[in-house]
Order: sequence, then structure tokens, then C-alpha cells
Amino acid sequence: MDYIRYLRSMVGKKPVIMVTAGAFIFDGHGRVLLHLRTDNGTWAHPGGFMELGESAEETARREVFEETGLTAGPLELFGIYSGPEKEHTMANGDQVFCVDVLYTCKKFSGTLKKVNEESLDAGFFALDALPKPLFADQQEEFSDLLSSAKPPFSR
Repeated sequence: MDYIRYLRSMVGKKPVIMVTAGAFIFDGHGRVLLHLRTDNGTWAHPGGFMELGESAEETARREVFEETGLTAGPLELFGIYSGPEKEHTMANGDQVFCVDVLYTCKKFSGTLKKVNEESLDAGFFALDALPKPLFADQQEEFSDLLSSAKPPFSR
């Protein structure tokens, strides 16, 4: 049983703090990797919920691999996001307060898998030509990515 199911078996749908981690993966042309999510049909950077015993970096690496088939190389902290805008009620009614840890990565290996259990499509996109719609829960992260401000960000 994974950690989320274990936790939910005890607290039901009540609010819980959950940590997520992910990465903006860049190719040699400065394009960012996004995938089209199967759960809501929006484009997002790879990322997801931390499991027990994982570090934030391990979570980001696992999620990148699960959602794209790529193995992330060195990770650099991009930002940590929290606050009232990270409170959500999931489609199944579970209430969460997320703390999102986001990295950047410029080196990776493997072959991009465009379609899998979590992705309907995936690809690298120029920052001035990002696909729509972008995942609403990641709007702040995308705003920071497109800004002239320098990471790491903390909100």
C-alpha cells in the first residue's frame, strides 16, 4: 500500500500536508519538457507526491522517469512553493495542502516516452511557445520560469 492510501485509510478525506517534487527538464536548445496529463488533459512539468523514505530529489527523479521515461541528471533547486493557493480538494474529495519542491535539470538520459499511464503526450517546447492549457496548480512555477527573476524561489 502506498503512503497516500495508508494515510487516507486513517484520516479519510480530511486535509493533510503533502509534499510534491518535480522538475523543469531542459534540452540542449533551452526547450522545457512538458507532458499532457491523463487525469485532467493539461500540460505540466513532471512531478508528483513524495513516498515514505524518499528525499525530494528522489521523488523528482522517480516522477520524471514514470511520466517521461527519462532519467534526470544533476538537479538544481528552482523553488519551494507553499501557501493558501496550494490548498486543493482533489477530484475524489481528498483535501490536501501541498508543499511543492521544484528543480531544474539540463542533463538527462533515456528515450522520451510520449504515452504511458500518466501521460497522453510529451515533448520539449520553447519557452515562448508553451502548449495550452497549462496545469493550473503549476501556474506560479511557470510564471517564475518565464520571469527575469533568478531562482531559487520561495513562496
